[in-house]
Amino acid sequence: MERKLDEIVDVMRVPASGDPSSAVIATATARAPIEIGCDILVVGGGTGGVAAALAAARRGRQVCLLEETDWLGGQLTAQGISALDEHEHIERFGGTASYYALRDALRAHYRQLAAGTDSAFNPGNCWVTRLAFEPRTAVAAIDALLQPFVDSGRLRIERRVKIFAVATEADRITAVTALGLDDRRVLRCRAGIVVDATELGDLLPLAGVEHVIGAETIADTGEPHAQPDAAKPHCVQSFTYVFAAERRPADERHVIPQPEKYAHYRDRQPYSLKIEVHGGEIYGEESGWLSYRALEQMPGTKGSLFTYRRLIDRQLFGDRFPYDVSMFNWPGNDYRDASILQASARATAAALQDAKRVSLGFLHWLQTEAPAERDRQGAPELRLRPDVMGTPDGLCKFPYIREARRILAVKTILEQELSTACQPGPRAAIFPDSVGIGWYPIDIHRSGPDDVGTSCRTRPFQIPLGALLPRRLENLIAAAKNIGTTHITNGCYRLHPVEWNIGEAAGALAAAALDQAVIPRRIHAEPARLARFQASLLAAGVPLAWIVDVGVTHPAFAAVQRLFLRHGAAVAADLNFRPDDPITADEWRAWGGDGALPPSRAAAAQRLDQHARQPE
Repeated sequence: MERKLDEIVDVMRVPASGDPSSAVIATATARAPIEIGCDILVVGGGTGGVAAALAAARRGRQVCLLEETDWLGGQLTAQGISALDEHEHIERFGGTASYYALRDALRAHYRQLAAGTDSAFNPGNCWVTRLAFEPRTAVAAIDALLQPFVDSGRLRIERRVKIFAVATEADRITAVTALGLDDRRVLRCRAGIVVDATELGDLLPLAGVEHVIGAETIADTGEPHAQPDAAKPHCVQSFTYVFAAERRPADERHVIPQPEKYAHYRDRQPYSLKIEVHGGEIYGEESGWLSYRALEQMPGTKGSLFTYRRLIDRQLFGDRFPYDVSMFNWPGNDYRDASILQASARATAAALQDAKRVSLGFLHWLQTEAPAERDRQGAPELRLRPDVMGTPDGLCKFPYIREARRILAVKTILEQELSTACQPGPRAAIFPDSVGIGWYPIDIHRSGPDDVGTSCRTRPFQIPLGALLPRRLENLIAAAKNIGTTHITNGCYRLHPVEWNIGEAAGALAAAALDQAVIPRRIHAEPARLARFQASLLAAGVPLAWIVDVGVTHPAFAAVQRLFLRHGAAVAADLNFRPDDPITADEWRAWGGDGALPPSRAAAAQRLDQHARQPE
């Protein structure tokens, strides 16, 4: 059967004022579809989609990648979140080798401009992240990673297309149809495996995939912070149109006009630089309320709002950049009025327009009313930079999406498996089917008063393969914010390095399933296949467990990871393996070793690994 939408929204063309339905497109067309065949279809060219396409193409598969904006990268680029949400270990551990290659390319670009040599160079010198950059720089870096596979004919990229129909038969997707948003071409794609890497889980309702929207109940999940009584599908994390502005001299005035509904949103949001924080988040170690100013650091804070997600610190670049440039993603410009996950195309366009008004209103408020520095109210010298986001209105091309439709998965990740309140050890609950790792607090941007979800600390966690797999459909893999999390745990699996790792694992899984002529769930269900798949991920530089002092470039990386998968805490009771330390006789026996002691723990792991991998 085929399910289809009669109307879709061209998100990039939703206006901040005027008729929002001008961005709604009817899908009925007399045009004959262009037939596209490939091994793997990746729908959605965001952070997870790019990683999935790259992984599948590297494994020799024919891949087609569909993206509705004109920039690949999702939250890295088109959504404007070009200040990476990472963790304290990221400079030495905690990302995949391909994610580090992207980070290295971004830094290399700016180091050249700054004539610098610092391996940990941060162009924005901001306080939320170790690496911030202009979105266009990431677009170029991503394109460069993918270009060799485009040139070889292994990867086909279709930008500015959006799916509107999916055909299924016998629990398989047989065709996905997309419409060209600029040229109205119709593309009908047929693939052995389909990867849903859309920002909102767009494929799930069209393919009839069982999925969840919004907040579950305690009875559903057993999570301490789930809904106490009834499930609430409308409780979906808020989304945000981010923007960039530069700081000009204080005597200049660049105030934008008041957007429509300004007074309404100023008072309802409300626009404020006082926010509630939870210990362990990026803001600090203590819970409570913190007050910020737009341009001045306040006591108890790490910096001003402007330096929070600053993308360019001009002092690092000589004459290359005349002004500092910052990106604004703050609770004040989160849109909380309505979820767009169950809305019609026209209602979605109207909500997106209001979300744009919220963000433009927040900028106007910063320029005119917000506490700026000392006793000054308003910072009119902040100048909107539309060129940074690549749009006429200065807002990101696609809103920053925090929560999507989520598959009803083989494995659902629960709060009690991650939270420090429930996990006393150094790591979150161990998932034997791990296909990657991540670490970030559970960060809930509430949708309104009905949302009882709360932010909390987590332990460093793994990504279970079962969370990428729907329970019924045979040739679909989830690759973004649509995996088997809950409303609560989505709050820590949605960040840049985690989504990249999810996508990379999804693309690799799709290729492995085709190589073995089995459905993806077989690889998860059969221990021998799962072990081989995990070995292939390790060979590609994907960490499966938290060992922070043996990074992906360490010669013993794969051996130490496999040793931990076999023996767990007996290998590393904390997050460190201490590879250069001598191994004791007791450790050697506990790990299954015999004969003379190797000279170090790393050497022991490598010897055991070599022995375990020898054919019997």
